[in-house]
Amino acid sequence: MKLSIGRQTIVETASELFYSKGYNLTGINEIIKEAGIAKATLYSHFSSKEDICLAYLEYKDETFLGNLTEYLDTKEKGRSKILGLFDFLKQFFKDQDFNGCWCINTISEIPKENKKIRITIQQQKNSFIGLISTLIEENLSVMNGEPERSKLAKKIYLLYESAIAESHLHREVWPIESARELCEILISAYK
Repeated sequence: MKLSIGRQTIVETASELFYSKGYNLTGINEIIKEAGIAKATLYSHFSSKEDICLAYLEYKDETFLGNLTEYLDTKEKGRSKILGLFDFLKQFFKDQDFNGCWCINTISEIPKENKKIRITIQQQKNSFIGLISTLIEENLSVMNGEPERSKLAKKIYLLYESAIAESHLHREVWPIESARELCEILISAYK
C-alpha cells in the first residue's frame, strides 16, 4: 500500500511510539509533536486515534511479513524453512528494540468492546496461521491433507506466539530456542 508522505510519517511515528510506549500511553499530541506535523495534517489523514492504531497494525504486519518472507527465502526447502520462523524470531529479538508482539500488546490495552481493532488483529493472526500452513504444504509431506496441515499450522503458531510472549517477559532468548526445539520434534514425523 502506497501512502502519502504525510500519512506515512504519521504511521511510522505512531508505530514507533505505540510499539515502545503502548497504545494508551501515547497521545495524539505526542504523535503530532514527534512527527513534526500540524494537528490539521493528522486529522486530514485520520479521524481518530483508533484509525491511527488500525494503520499502525497494518504497517507493522506488512513490514513483518515482508521481512519474514525475505528471510525464509534464504532457507533451503524442507524443515529448515519451517524452523526458519524461529530463527527469524531469534534475530528479531536480538537485532531490534524488541518489545514483544505489537498485536498482543495492543489487544491487551483496548476494551473488549473495541471490535475493529480486535477483528484486525484476529485477521492478521489468521493470516499468519495461513502462512505457516503454506510453509507446511510446500515443505512437508502431510498425509491427511488440509485438516492435518491446519492442525499442525496452529500448533506451530502457538509455539511461535508463546515464544514471543515469554522472550518478551523474561528478556531472554531461551523461550525462542525452546519453541524451535519443540517445533523440530513436532515436524520430525513428516518428510
